Amino acid sequence: MNHQEIECDVLIVGGGLGGVAAALSACEAGRKVVMTEETDWVGGQMTAQAVPPDESPNVESTVYGTRRYHQYRQGVRQYYRQHYPLNRKAYSNQHLNPGGGWVSFICHLPVVGHAVMQSMLLPYQAMGLLDIKYMVRPVTADVDGDTIKSVTVHGVNDEAYHCTIAAEVVIDATEVGEVLPIAGCEYVTGQEAQSVHGEPSAPGESRPLNMQGVTWCFAMDYVDGNHVIDKPEGYDQWRDFKHTFSRDWDENVFQWQDYVEGDIDGDRAHMRLERPRPNESLGELCSWWGYRQILDPSIFDADIPWVNQSQNSNPYLPGITMVNWSQNDYYGGNIFEVEDADYHKQMAKQQSLCWFYWMQTEAPRVDGGTGYAGLRMRGDVLGTDDGFAKSIYVRESRRIQAMFTLTENHISQHVRKTQGEAERFWDSIGIGQYHLDLHPSTEGDGPCYVPTYPYQIPLGSLVPIRVTNLIPACKNFGTTHLSNGCAREHPIEWNVGEVAGVLADECLKQDVTVQGIYHDRAKVEALQVRLVAEGVKLDWPAIRVPR
Repeated sequence: MNHQEIECDVLIVGGGLGGVAAALSACEAGRKVVMTEETDWVGGQMTAQAVPPDESPNVESTVYGTRRYHQYRQGVRQYYRQHYPLNRKAYSNQHLNPGGGWVSFICHLPVVGHAVMQSMLLPYQAMGLLDIKYMVRPVTADVDGDTIKSVTVHGVNDEAYHCTIAAEVVIDATEVGEVLPIAGCEYVTGQEAQSVHGEPSAPGESRPLNMQGVTWCFAMDYVDGNHVIDKPEGYDQWRDFKHTFSRDWDENVFQWQDYVEGDIDGDRAHMRLERPRPNESLGELCSWWGYRQILDPSIFDADIPWVNQSQNSNPYLPGITMVNWSQNDYYGGNIFEVEDADYHKQMAKQQSLCWFYWMQTEAPRVDGGTGYAGLRMRGDVLGTDDGFAKSIYVRESRRIQAMFTLTENHISQHVRKTQGEAERFWDSIGIGQYHLDLHPSTEGDGPCYVPTYPYQIPLGSLVPIRVTNLIPACKNFGTTHLSNGCAREHPIEWNVGEVAGVLADECLKQDVTVQGIYHDRAKVEALQVRLVAEGVKLDWPAIRVPR
């Protein structure tokens, strides 16, 4: 057995968006940090899970998002300017959207996101402040009373490799809150009953295993020719599978129309793969291709010979797109808190593969034909050989039992219509903006959409009720099944992670627990002053645009 023991100030378990943000803020404070990551990429949902950023329109004006998050976004744009043959218009575009997708103002290749985040972390690695251990997962924790002393990780591909990391502060930035159970931290999963927090959209009874579905994303392009893959195992079953949640219509999962409620008369009713023609009245929202497109050939300089050597004769399927759509949402079972988690991960990937084959062979085309045989998976831009993202996209995690829980009641436009804004928190450590968006769940709930106000993130939602040196930095902070739907997006995870790194430094500097800071108003106010100085916004401006 290869066993290693190391010590550090701050251990960050998980190298996703929150983990990267926590590492940046903690290292900038001069702390010695070890960060572990289950894949060989940093960036989590932005990179390894291959999900283009879901953001508010306000992010482009810098009203929303931390200073470091904007440094990342500008780093992405600068990467394209430095390494891609952009035309003059694209090069000079301050708001360049490299992918051209309409889900975000900055859709981009996951491989670029990983490279940019790596470049942001490299100075701290070079100075010996940051040690990143890739391809390891947390297995056990040594706990003394209410304090985590160390976490032991094992190699993902090398079970003989064990590393025990002792730290003063532990930040859980894993995608499903993996530190919580091994450290004995109190946490919740799934759906809370209405009696717990009084949320009007909650059910009568708690359902701990009722969680939002997951998605195994993949990238694809279109090249003339026949690139149809072998018929996947279980294809007939998935092709004929119908939505299991209660609806007014009985539809197959594999079809172009989306299941979004309240929009059946709009563009969603006319969904198809291809982007709209110039003479069509349909908007961009009708196109699945344009939804999460991550490479836009129109930004390249057409005078460069190889730019014009495209073998794609369909201009309405340009570049590369990411497939994270309703058709490959998997809600057949959970990927944690159950014994058959690995089975459900594999089934999620198989559903996505079958969906790809359906698009190649049976999908209705705009010209009246059937199937897009020219579709190809593009694992090269995801760092994989099989065409899929490195890891599965997880919408819902284990969540700490926190000193304060952000709920539907604090942010819903329906609940707070009289006030006209979200509840204001004295201990705000950031802001968020997204609608309360829940995908179909593992115990039969359909999609849920609740309009929300732009909101503040309370410090209390990052403070466990008991464990003294643990800070969440992903989707595992104090939210509910419902409020998580507007708190799992990229800029919010980054904000939470960045604050976790600062909070860890403050705990070490003041020799106090996370609860010790939270229960001392003067300490909280000093923390807020520091956060503002570091570019973290604590409140929205007077003019607030709901989304």
